Amino acid sequence: MQSLQQKASEWSGVSTSDAFAIDETNLFELLGLQTFVTLSTNFYNRVYDDDEEWFRSIFANSKKEDAIQNQYEFFVQRMGGPPLYSQRKGHPALIGRHRPFPVTHRAAERWLHHMQQALDSVPEIDADSKIKMMTFFRHTAFFLVTGDELKNQNQGVPCKHGANKPAAV
Repeated sequence: MQSLQQKASEWSGVSTSDAFAIDETNLFELLGLQTFVTLSTNFYNRVYDDDEEWFRSIFANSKKEDAIQNQYEFFVQRMGGPPLYSQRKGHPALIGRHRPFPVTHRAAERWLHHMQQALDSVPEIDADSKIKMMTFFRHTAFFLVTGDELKNQNQGVPCKHGANKPAAV
């Protein structure tokens, strides 16, 4: 059986080593807190205004302000800054925290679409950092998809990734 990381690499088209190239630079020191706040705010403004009801419905039970804070605190912590997220909420445990949500291939691609637009809207983020971040986000999004499918398998729900699986990246 493949590990979750291996499956995430297969589905995302991003090797684990490429995904974790993000650790080669302290992006928090480079970009600062406000950049991550701005990125997360721009991202969730796009998500909550998405044209697709099926996608907006994933976030319907979450307050936008809470989602923004959770995301930028996680990004800050993951990208070299202080452990803001863990201090407030405990270990990130991404798969467990996303368990209530349908994290499908289609949803991951839509999330990534909005994240790319949000990254492009923040001029303080240099091109190299955007590439590293987007590579990490793509791998992580599909890591969450693997967690969702594992959850469904454990609940006896048939795997539906084939119909929603993206084309090769």
